[in-house]
Amino acid sequence: MADTQATGLRTGAAFLAGLAASERAIFVEGERISNPAAHPAFKGGARSIARLFDFAAAEENREAMTFMSPDTGKPVWRCYQIPRTHADLKAKRIAAEKWAEQTFGLMGRTPDHVSNFFTGFAAKPSVFAASGQQYADNVIAFHRFARENHLYIAYAIVPPQIDRSKPAHQQADPTLYAGVVKETDSGIIISGGQQLASGGVFADYIHVSCIHPLQKGDENYALSVAIPLDAPGLKLYPRRPYALHATGAEDYPLTTRFDETDSFVVFDNVFVPWEHVFAFRDIDLCRDQWWKTPAHLYGNLQAQARYAVKLRFLAGIGKRINEAVGTDASPPHRIAMGELAAYASIVDGMLQAQETMASFDEEGVLWPSKTALYSVMSLQSQINPHVFDIVRELTGSAMITVPSSAGDFDNPEAAADISRYYQSASLPARERIRLMRLAWDFIGSEFANRHHQYEKFYGGAASVVKMNMFRAFDFDRAGALVEAALRLPPLEN
Repeated sequence: MADTQATGLRTGAAFLAGLAASERAIFVEGERISNPAAHPAFKGGARSIARLFDFAAAEENREAMTFMSPDTGKPVWRCYQIPRTHADLKAKRIAAEKWAEQTFGLMGRTPDHVSNFFTGFAAKPSVFAASGQQYADNVIAFHRFARENHLYIAYAIVPPQIDRSKPAHQQADPTLYAGVVKETDSGIIISGGQQLASGGVFADYIHVSCIHPLQKGDENYALSVAIPLDAPGLKLYPRRPYALHATGAEDYPLTTRFDETDSFVVFDNVFVPWEHVFAFRDIDLCRDQWWKTPAHLYGNLQAQARYAVKLRFLAGIGKRINEAVGTDASPPHRIAMGELAAYASIVDGMLQAQETMASFDEEGVLWPSKTALYSVMSLQSQINPHVFDIVRELTGSAMITVPSSAGDFDNPEAAADISRYYQSASLPARERIRLMRLAWDFIGSEFANRHHQYEKFYGGAASVVKMNMFRAFDFDRAGALVEAALRLPPLEN
């Protein structure tokens, strides 16, 4: 159980202490490490997440970031709240925005992402009960456990890219994809690989399931389980940690602080007790947990709040650079910034539309608007590169005509030249260089390019997300307009 302070809210110090106390198996650059908070590759990210815990625990943020637990009456994170009113949903959106602002929208799998999926699961236990009442009871109990202990949950819900021409059960080895290999009285044992656990090196638990379509014969992979990250046999293989190779915080202000990492997960005969099993060998339930509960909507309400903050940050960078180089009053620059502001406002407006257009189901659970969500998600892979290109075109060479590193200021000869030639009309040289390095770390660094890839495939392939939009749109209403037009009476002479 997670450590908490007197108010019941988990602090950043408690989060970091929990990382230090756990025995994880994280493999990075040939080394096996157990405490990411103490390793140069991950310590900046760990501290950024710790600040989220402290932000939520701060008294001045309590009302925005928490609600009263229905079990204990103590404050718990807002992301675990099942919305029953439009005000509840608005409060969840505001809490997501406030946390996203702490990382400038650069950490997507913060503790309020997968928690919202479990909130969606717990909102509709009847979906899980269709496979057996025990699964409904388990998902309600785990949601309560996670809520009361402020758990940080990551997920790995996509099978490896080994041979996508074949279903899971037809792979060369049945344990290539994460699936059950043994069933016991006390639980199940799973083996195989799964991706892509963003934030997994920092999380308390990982949700393992499959969001890809499964077919008959894939029953062993049709699971939904929760596993602690220090479970024996669970191994994480992060992609290249960008912070490990950054030269310093002044040169890479974002890379060194906000790399949440993405990990491939290997399960080597990992035991899962029955109480942490929410779907077992049930292809229908494995699919329905995402779409017949509001889980996908709640999780992506948070995701779009983060993306709206990220675009606002981009607009701020573009405006500040224009001011620094003296182009802010130029009509072409203002027109381009107006276009960027339009895209940012569309995303923000559709985020708020998810709550204003939300609808209640027969059980009184409020579902965010699917059309408002999926309309943005389906175009995100097109919007994102375009808005970044706007800023690239506005800034020209400004982001790359900077000295090699902050260390150049330590050389008196170089410092004199830099101070003279790198200043702008409004900023001294060091401040102008800091701005340009911030912009480059957001737009052009290795860390930045991971983000471009991340946003391009955020909801999966664009065709998949557009199919979600196709299913959500009211084509009957659109078709009725066509029918009405076709039945127009002839015009009188």
